[in-house]
Amino acid sequence: MRVSISQIKEMKQRGQRIAMLTAYDYTTARALDEAGVPMLLVGDSLGMVVLGYESTVSVTMEEMVHHTKAVTRGAKQALVIADLPFLAYHLSTEQALRNAGRFIQEAGAQAVKLEGGVKMAETVRRIVDCGIPVMGHIGLTPQSINQLGGFKVQGKTASTAVDLIRDAEALQDAGAFAVVLECVPAPLARLATERLSIPTIGIGAGVHCDGQVQVVSDLLGLFSDFVPKHAKQYVRLADLIKEAATSYSADVTAGSFPTAKESFAMDERVVEEVRRQLQDKN
Repeated sequence: MRVSISQIKEMKQRGQRIAMLTAYDYTTARALDEAGVPMLLVGDSLGMVVLGYESTVSVTMEEMVHHTKAVTRGAKQALVIADLPFLAYHLSTEQALRNAGRFIQEAGAQAVKLEGGVKMAETVRRIVDCGIPVMGHIGLTPQSINQLGGFKVQGKTASTAVDLIRDAEALQDAGAFAVVLECVPAPLARLATERLSIPTIGIGAGVHCDGQVQVVSDLLGLFSDFVPKHAKQYVRLADLIKEAATSYSADVTAGSFPTAKESFAMDERVVEEVRRQLQDKN
């Protein structure tokens, strides 16, 4: 049975920490699902780690739907949450509801995520009222990176910290079932977690959040040139992939791959008959 938002909320109440990872394709989603990760986020971070964009701003709704479909085909147990991309929910509540609905009806997700606090509260309320679970996202919001002036820690002053708490509370009041806290000081994330009845999911927000989310590409070490401060590489797949590709290329060049083990046999009498027929035609 698939994990529900009620179960996620109950995990906070029990004091059980919640693991969440991003997923962008069928194969990865299936592996993470089999590992028992309860929540998978089809993040718009796919624009950077899968599609090679400079930021998440370039990601389109069509691209998000495409990848969400793949993830929902691979994950049978995890709660799948789809990221509403830049300008897919800002123009009007009707636009937001329509695109949120596409993720549920067309792509098979069970919830959506959007960035913003107080200013997006009414949009969140409208989506939730129509039966679509919403996860909020505050702190460092990558879709606003141009306005924020880069990937910087948020809420370091008293006034901005109070604003962040107010954003979190506004999302809770609007009906969000959880909220992501990205790149905020650990003490502030702890305060938010203590004040909210819904789970906080941290990324670069310290250990006191109810759960943690990481970009799966960072966790797997698919990028060797840069590791975010908040990330931990549990394996370095980029090195393993390079090693495997180098060995494969060398084997092909040397003619040592494929061997008989990787090839399909054919009755030699049939081969001779084929040769004979081809020779007769000549």
